[in-house]
Amino acid sequence: MENKDFNEKQWKKIYLMGGIAALAAFGVTLFDIIFGTISSSNVTDLPQTAIERFAEFHNNWFMGLYHLDFVNLILSFIMILVYFGLFAVHRKKRAPYASVALIISIVGVIIFVSNNTALSMLDLSNKYFRETDEIQKMYLASAGEALLVRGEHGGFGVFIGFCMSTFSSLCLSLVMLNGGVFGKKTSYIGIIGYSLLLIYVVLVTFVPLVQEFAVIMATPGGILALIWLILVAKTLINMGMSIENG
Repeated sequence: MENKDFNEKQWKKIYLMGGIAALAAFGVTLFDIIFGTISSSNVTDLPQTAIERFAEFHNNWFMGLYHLDFVNLILSFIMILVYFGLFAVHRKKRAPYASVALIISIVGVIIFVSNNTALSMLDLSNKYFRETDEIQKMYLASAGEALLVRGEHGGFGVFIGFCMSTFSSLCLSLVMLNGGVFGKKTSYIGIIGYSLLLIYVVLVTFVPLVQEFAVIMATPGGILALIWLILVAKTLINMGMSIENG
């Protein structure tokens, strides 16, 4: 009995960690939505060449990072903790399904991180504007073009990472339906929200001409994702605190 109680108290830390991470993810996502709206960051309006990207970094390094999904990179790391917390609370009744969703999320984050080029492009930009030899600057621009092919926002290089991360949130929302931990309302909010965001990712990547329609799909999806994160945070933190008090 003592060993069982000890194990539950250890899992309590995972619940709390997941809940706090969900709150952090809420903050980062809200910032992304507000900042993206204010800055009017459309895929079609972004710098198209490496030299244009270098110039953007030179003029405003934060915008350069933002337009290469650095905020989403941070969010991906945070969401791993959320996914692990959700796996922990479903480990008894829905372990196989929760495990699959957790694996998908981790693989998605690994792919996204490996393809993200924000910091590399910032480094190349600094070297480009320090360089005086035109031939060397040409080499740096070529290297930048190669990075953009791999990690440009809305490009094929980041699609799989984005898609898998969003899909894992959708999977975990489905796990919640019969998991006995979260209410069905929370589950349906996640299912609808992340389904809309998944459609947005597909449209932006493969049909960039329907950018405005994609944003229409993403807006309610983003709002529902925010609500889902708050509900998840509340439940995980309450579970962790209840075990602590027990």
